[in-house]
Amino acid sequence: MAEPVNDPRPSFLVSLRNTFLSGLLMLAPLAVTWGVFAWLFEWVGGSFRPLFFPYLPESIRDWHLVWNILATFVVIVLITVLGYISRYVLGKYFGGLAERFIQSIPGVGNVYNTVKQIVATFGSQHRQLFSKVVLIEFPRAGIYSIGFLTNKAQGEPQAKAKTELWTVFVPTTPNPTSGFLLLLPKEEIRELDMSVGDGMKMIISGGAVLPSWPNGSRSPTPPA
Repeated sequence: MAEPVNDPRPSFLVSLRNTFLSGLLMLAPLAVTWGVFAWLFEWVGGSFRPLFFPYLPESIRDWHLVWNILATFVVIVLITVLGYISRYVLGKYFGGLAERFIQSIPGVGNVYNTVKQIVATFGSQHRQLFSKVVLIEFPRAGIYSIGFLTNKAQGEPQAKAKTELWTVFVPTTPNPTSGFLLLLPKEEIRELDMSVGDGMKMIISGGAVLPSWPNGSRSPTPPA
């Protein structure tokens, strides 16, 4: 005789219970938030009402709408101030503690400081200093290096050299926080099509990461 097969599906009452508990868990945070706001409104309204009584006309002193609007405004200001303190004061404090803890770990601290310097040097603010990725012959003819064009303005060095020189920064790899500042004739500088971000990736990776260069793109013009 075949044994009866147990139905793995939950019964209607069990499903109804689980659904009710799910709704209760979703409602609990809303209820707590509503209770906190209601308590704040009542506390603010009761605490600040005597302060504003002398300045309000007698005809509107008993208007609950006035006190509700005032309480709402004060509560919003208090919550904003608490959020500012939590985000900028406490956040910076605990962030500083975490950073000092990481820097105190042998080996990890050196890596962290190096990465931090790279991010600070090539962040979005400093990245604007590099207008173009360029290819130059450095440190000698026949050897090419990737650099960043930083300035085309002409100053005293250009005047003394009696030629138009462009300023190029050639970072070291894999730590690009140091490098070489070169003043080169514009004829010896080849501007590349890759973005500044792709040039940074190529330098930091030691050439392991090469930006894609689709077919049909304009090839860099060789120097005259």
